[in-house]
Amino acid sequence: MVQAGRAPARVAYPAAVTKKKFDLLLVGTGSGNSILTPELDDWSVAIVEKDAFGGTCLNRGCIPTKMFVYVADLVEAIRHGDRLGVHAEPGSVRWREVRDRVFGRIDPIATGGEDYRTNRCPNVTVFRGTGRFVGTHSVSVNGEVIEAKHVVIAAGARPMIPAIPGLAESGFHTSDTIMRIDEVPKRLAILGGGFIACEMAHVFEAFGSTVSIINRGPELLRAEDHEVRARFLEIARSRFDVRVSENVLGVRRSASGTRLLLEHSDDIEADAILVATGRIPNSDELDLAAAGFNLTTDGRVVVDAHQQTSVHNVYALGDISSPYQLKHVANHESRVVAHNLAHPLRRIESDHRAVPHAVFGSPQVASVGLTEEQARSAGHDVIVSTRPYGDTAYGWAMEDRNGFCKVVADRSGRLLLGAHIIGPNASMLIQQLVQGMVFGQTVDEMARGQYYIHPALSEVVENALLGLPEA
Repeated sequence: MVQAGRAPARVAYPAAVTKKKFDLLLVGTGSGNSILTPELDDWSVAIVEKDAFGGTCLNRGCIPTKMFVYVADLVEAIRHGDRLGVHAEPGSVRWREVRDRVFGRIDPIATGGEDYRTNRCPNVTVFRGTGRFVGTHSVSVNGEVIEAKHVVIAAGARPMIPAIPGLAESGFHTSDTIMRIDEVPKRLAILGGGFIACEMAHVFEAFGSTVSIINRGPELLRAEDHEVRARFLEIARSRFDVRVSENVLGVRRSASGTRLLLEHSDDIEADAILVATGRIPNSDELDLAAAGFNLTTDGRVVVDAHQQTSVHNVYALGDISSPYQLKHVANHESRVVAHNLAHPLRRIESDHRAVPHAVFGSPQVASVGLTEEQARSAGHDVIVSTRPYGDTAYGWAMEDRNGFCKVVADRSGRLLLGAHIIGPNASMLIQQLVQGMVFGQTVDEMARGQYYIHPALSEVVENALLGLPEA
């Protein structure tokens, strides 16, 4: 292992290898691309990228998925309009038309980003291909070795593929490929029960697929609070064929498509399989362990509060080092790294105190902080309040019977420990609670220290805060 502060490793190269030296080496062009601020304009920069510029989020992650989700939300709204007196049918939902609109917007951004770095940044050289570290400050790509005093590792993560007999031979999709298919499968089997599985189930069922979800765990969205998990599973079962506590023993071709052999229940026939069983950091593809970097047991690059790795002047950010696997976290970390590169004597730390996340399924789920179980396990004297959307005037307008806001607080300090929302616009409603946590407001200050617009859906947050018992 390499210890913090250690000098760059000296590596002997064959004479035929071309070596190029730069001030900064950047591996990955997702959030890492934004570290190149004007303060670094006089630095020579090498960028190594094997895929489309913009990383996972832009090309095959959060942005295109939410563009598909928005359409799926419209379909769901039309389907359930009869409870409001609107009797309509979604009609034809044209997959190719939606797909082409989505990537017609996204792909030019990726190609434009590459063109900008390649042709309009005189201090930047772009190297296309997979880079492998051959030293702590040097990367080999396409027969060339790139060396730099400063290095930023921002190479992201990729889908984890389970070792299921017959899966590879039968063919499958991941989130990297499923959104670019030409036709919606009549029957889609999704392996996994996390946010990707739940969002893609929502999308493809709305577009006409019959969706089966197979998950090894007993619930879906296992990281969520227990009340949210239970409600989400209940709703999912009304729409999808959900198999939990289930294992796929094998996959094989059948006369009617593909058959998934299950351990505890009847087999499933599918026309397509989506593997959504988690993601793994790309540290192995970069040979980071062999180069001497400290890694966690699951392959993440170990960084300190400044985002520096175990090697001096080598930073890492985003999914390759972060346990959160969230774009907004990667963006924050990129700002920290950009500052610390430009101001090594005035370095700043990343702030991971209150990191929110959202699942854009149907219904939406959003969360920040500790679940009730986590808060109790941590020894807090916990108080809890849960209030349904249906207790607000706007909830009446929506005829919502499933959504709720749950807040978890410390009894004596009156500080919010966590918040969990399931229902329409959960991803927006959570934000005011994030802000209150970050600025150290008590739950009483959050509830009574501001106006809540009436009759807006945000009143469900107010109601939940007001429902917390007194100390």
